[in-house]
Order: sequence, then structure tokens, then C-alpha cells
Amino acid sequence: QVQLVESGGGLVQAGDSLKLSCAASGRTFRIYYMGWFRQAPGKEREFVAAVSPSGGIASYVDSVKGRFTISRDNAKDTVYLQMNSLKLEDTAVYFCAATTTNYWSPPLTANGYGYWGQGTQVTVSS
Repeated sequence: QVQLVESGGGLVQAGDSLKLSCAASGRTFRIYYMGWFRQAPGKEREFVAAVSPSGGIASYVDSVKGRFTISRDNAKDTVYLQMNSLKLEDTAVYFCAATTTNYWSPPLTANGYGYWGQGTQVTVSS
């Protein structure tokens, strides 16, 4: 199986930057797409970004385009989420996700991922 552990969350001010990391372990050679989701209190889990196996193709939710960048280092079995110009509405628990299914394109819904991390809290204050 695959295990995912996120790190890098914290409390920042609006306009600041933060970089999340997600380290995979276990049968990492089976991982294809990796992604980030977030869930704010009282809201459903929301797709944020996803990256292809090679790292060459990325998808983002419209609200983070131009501010967030997803990347992966396959040598380290790690995916990152660089978050710039953070806004109050970015406050949420951020989850790393991975799939061992070789889809044609990055899954944009939670159902497309079979492995999840425990989440890391990101709080943006004014």
C-alpha cells in the first residue's frame, strides 16, 4: 500500500507564502497522479491541484490559479504545493492524495484517489 504524510502547514498572514510537502512511502512505484485537496469547516472537500506522474502536467482549481504551484520530486517520492499570495479563504485543512490508477488525465474529484494523508492545517489571518 501507499502512505502519505503532509507537512508544512501553519498560521500565516494574508499575502504570505507557505509550502506544503507530502512524502509518500510504501509501494510508491505504483503511484501515478498526486493531488492536493482542502476542506474548510462546514464545507465539502475541494480539489486544489493535481500533477501528472512526470510532473509535466498540472491542473488547478480556478481560485488558486496563478497563486499556487504543485510540483513533485519522484526521486524523493514527494509532492509539494507552493502557495503564494494567500487569502483568508484559503484557510482549510489541506490533504495530499495519490492514485495508483493510470487515468488519461489528473483526477479532479476525491473519488479519483485511493490514498490520503492525514491533513495539515493552513490558517490565513488578516
